[in-house]
Amino acid sequence: MERVRRASHAGSWYTNNARKLVEELDGWLRAAGLTKSPDVRAVIAPHAGYSYSGRSAAYAFGNIDPTNVSRVFLFGPSHHYYTPKCALTRATIYSTPIGDLPVDHQVIEELNATGKFEFMDLSVDEAEHSMEMHLPDLSKRHNIKVVPILVGALNSQNEAMYGQLLSKYLDDPKNFFSISSDFCHWGTRYTYYDKSHGAIHKSIEALDRMGIEIIETGNPDAFKQYLQEYENTICGRHPISVFLSMLKHCSTKIKIGFVWYEQSSQCRSMRDSSVSYASAAAKVDTPAEEEKD
Repeated sequence: MERVRRASHAGSWYTNNARKLVEELDGWLRAAGLTKSPDVRAVIAPHAGYSYSGRSAAYAFGNIDPTNVSRVFLFGPSHHYYTPKCALTRATIYSTPIGDLPVDHQVIEELNATGKFEFMDLSVDEAEHSMEMHLPDLSKRHNIKVVPILVGALNSQNEAMYGQLLSKYLDDPKNFFSISSDFCHWGTRYTYYDKSHGAIHKSIEALDRMGIEIIETGNPDAFKQYLQEYENTICGRHPISVFLSMLKHCSTKIKIGFVWYEQSSQCRSMRDSSVSYASAAAKVDTPAEEEKD
């Protein structure tokens, strides 16, 4: 029996008008002007309302060459539901205003058989926006199935365990990974400010770029140390950490490169607030051929 996860944030976080949605997504992709590559195996992209992060997300999704991709793993942080594990969907279909995406239940069953995952109720699934905001861009790629994984509040040991468990899927070029994360949420609950950088928004950018550079090294331990020291409010820190652990254990050499960074607004006073958005592509690292004489 089909169980449809509705596009519960359509009409609020982004338009539910199919024609307008396609126009917006295509416009941002054209503006990004990126060259698609079959070597791109994953992206890190934001998940805010499209009026805030749609342009930034295009710098991630514009890298994807969908020709050989048949399955997309979605890693999304949990904003409303607490779990110390990763949770699988009970839905069979993920709906979007521009097309539905079938869930790959063969892989869901494989993951469930490990005994390391739990299932999330449909109500939890529909309340969470972190994976839904990636779906419209992905639904424009034909003939793909999705494997949505809600990544809970994992400790370091579980991040490493899930990374090792999932790494084999990264070695298959037919699989693609969409990692959902915004970066620094600066406001009343987080006010890290290094005045040596000047204005508050410049301090926020320096903090984010420090994290970005560490993520690009592919070192999950260094990323964990950075988070412990600065407590940067990167909401997708657990999905990113799982992916970094996957890079350690898979046999394919893959390198992360960030291609875009922006902030929702430029904070200048302690009363201001902002969210940062960054987009990255993780690409098979093929060493350049030595120059021939």
